[in-house]
Amino acid sequence: MTTAIEPTKKHRIDFIKIRVRRQDGPGKKPYWELHKLPYEPELNVISILQMIAAQATTSDGKKVAPVTWDCGCLEEVCGACTMVINGKVRQSCSALVDRLLEDNPDEIVLEPMRKFPVLRDLMVDRQRLFHALKRVEAWVPVDGYYDMGPGDKQSREAQESNYPLSQCMSCGCCVDACPQYLKIEVARLDGESDEAFEKRKLAEYEAGFVGPHAISQAILFNNNPTGKVLEGERLDALSGEGGIQICGNAQNCVAVCPKEIPLTTSIARAGRATTLHVIKQWFEK
Repeated sequence: MTTAIEPTKKHRIDFIKIRVRRQDGPGKKPYWELHKLPYEPELNVISILQMIAAQATTSDGKKVAPVTWDCGCLEEVCGACTMVINGKVRQSCSALVDRLLEDNPDEIVLEPMRKFPVLRDLMVDRQRLFHALKRVEAWVPVDGYYDMGPGDKQSREAQESNYPLSQCMSCGCCVDACPQYLKIEVARLDGESDEAFEKRKLAEYEAGFVGPHAISQAILFNNNPTGKVLEGERLDALSGEGGIQICGNAQNCVAVCPKEIPLTTSIARAGRATTLHVIKQWFEK
């Protein structure tokens, strides 16, 4: 069990300073806002955001609207509360204030993720993240919902290989840290319909790098006895535009993954699989 570490007497503080990068809406100019809260032990970043919302006043006494952020489970399972904290992308529910103050006792800096369009303040639009899972068909196909009996047995070795990959919660940490995953923010044109805008936006997403999370999920479902029937389609997606060839092997993804998923191992396995898949297609022509 993780225990909070109160700042030592040498560095004891009475107040916490939180600097938040805010943005009033999509395409709006971002600005910084400083908040000051009385110190309490055993807080996480979500706790201080709730305290900021209750206080609704900046450090200089200005009344402001509560900071907008996203969260769900509060136990590092849903992946919704990802943000950049003191320059590092991570889950805010598991970011303990006492440990953050050990690294930087002056202030805590909160920013939205850098690779997704900002909706407001610390909340971003992660549609591209989930669209990538659709691109690689990251699911196990079924013919219906009737009882089909037990599935195929998997070896212990396969289970031990697949389980770490199954822990992915689509939090977006890996893509935010990836230098090849470039931000795509599509602005609506004057008079453009919702359907036309959505189509144009998804076309941009299709051309962009699919991301390490999607590559790893493709490998996970290709290793599933039932999911394997879509292996060819997944490998087609990974070898196409915006596929695995974009990866520069920076290994930033595996360094920031909160679940310590072996993403670079998945990328290496996907690279070999797509190469063999393309060679096989050449000989079949």
